[in-house]
Amino acid sequence: MKNTLLLHACCAPCTAGTLPMLKDFEQICCLWYGPNIHPYTEYKARLDALSAYTRENNLELIVRGGYTVSEFARNVTGNLKQRCGYCYNIRLGETAKAAKEGGFGAFSSTLLVSPYQNHEMIKETGEKCAKQYGTNFFYGDFRPNFREGQKAAKERGLYMQKYCGCIFSEEERFLQKPY
Repeated sequence: MKNTLLLHACCAPCTAGTLPMLKDFEQICCLWYGPNIHPYTEYKARLDALSAYTRENNLELIVRGGYTVSEFARNVTGNLKQRCGYCYNIRLGETAKAAKEGGFGAFSSTLLVSPYQNHEMIKETGEKCAKQYGTNFFYGDFRPNFREGQKAAKERGLYMQKYCGCIFSEEERFLQKPY
């Protein structure tokens, strides 16, 4: 499956923004893995919206893991400034592993559509995970489509989150101060 892509999908709006930029792939399959998302109602709302979006667009959706926010919190407590790096590593690592297991030609992430994410860190992490699992990471700067993805999700009435996902980013949202 050389020209196939396993796309780590963080949410429906980011997926809607990313997919139009992946026209060169013959087949795209989405993977949901969000062990950092908090609270459970947020986790469920994002997964439900992504499930609806993938069904509507005839895309396969693989769901990995479950609601394990306590494990995420345990692993970042004590070094909150590094939490995003840890999050990228576990999410892209799981996607790389699934891409290798599924015989996909490459993997990528919808995190790359967000202007709020650290693109260089995502790219470096994706490349590291690709090497670790013996697969390929496809990097694309999907940010030009960020607003289009938001618009598409809004038009479809899909859930639109207000923060990155972890308990710490939710706190930053309300307090307006980064760690």
